[in-house]
Amino acid sequence: MISNQKKIWAVGGGKGGVGKSLVSANVSICLALMGHKVISVDLDLGGANLHTCLGLPIPSTTLSDYIAGKVSRLEDLLVSTPIANLKIISGAQDELGMANLKNMHKNEILHKLQQLDADYILFDLGAGTAFNTIDFFIHADKGILVVLPEPTSIENTYRFIKTVFYRRLKTIEGIEVVEPLIEEALNSKIATGQMTPADLVKKIAADHPELGARIRSEINLLRPNLIMNQVRSQADIDIGYSIQSICRKYFGIEMPFPGYLDYDQSVWQSVRKRKPLLIEFPHSKLVNNFDRIVHRLIES
Repeated sequence: MISNQKKIWAVGGGKGGVGKSLVSANVSICLALMGHKVISVDLDLGGANLHTCLGLPIPSTTLSDYIAGKVSRLEDLLVSTPIANLKIISGAQDELGMANLKNMHKNEILHKLQQLDADYILFDLGAGTAFNTIDFFIHADKGILVVLPEPTSIENTYRFIKTVFYRRLKTIEGIEVVEPLIEEALNSKIATGQMTPADLVKKIAADHPELGARIRSEINLLRPNLIMNQVRSQADIDIGYSIQSICRKYFGIEMPFPGYLDYDQSVWQSVRKRKPLLIEFPHSKLVNNFDRIVHRLIES
């Protein structure tokens, strides 16, 4: 897993357009302004735009060049930003190259990233549940899920968590003895009342106590942090608490809720200006939102 010498946070979500890059960029800025050395890595497969949120043009060298062997060191991809202590590695512009990443290449990238000189490394992940995205999320020591208070985003968030759950499960030693049971649970739907992931763990623990103990230990490590974006009312905030409750009941997973981001027109204005939000609009209410969220993430 991840070295204790630096902290790696991964920002993901089940749906495109929920604000993952916005969160990645501004959490990175907050950490950098606190004096930490930060590297933001755009791991959006073919849809890299983190550089825009940080006020940069498209960098001349990206992860595509590293994957293709045109650049031999990840350090050569580092680009300075207008914010002191913050650098960026731009995402691959070639979706096919990233989509075809083999485990060996994925592990190599993770290993090389861990060797970079930084206190915090943030992964800005793409939308959806492709294995590359899920694996980068799992290998971070803190996961962050960005959700909009709307049905499609919420549904895709549950789908993302479910994929993370079963992807993590498949890596546990000895899990092959309960593969049929896992497949049965995997094909169950939330609304059907069939076997939930939490029920699955209980049944495995009853039939195979030693394996069940290993599974519980691994699943307890899954504590994705929830950030509600574009909040307009208390009802929108309460959706976050509902997601927390459902994840605890359905997945058996604790899901910290470090905060929410108010709806603010300064977001699209900063994107249009190609300026970092927290720098361009220092009096936006989002400044306090991000400050609260980052402090809670650090303390958790």
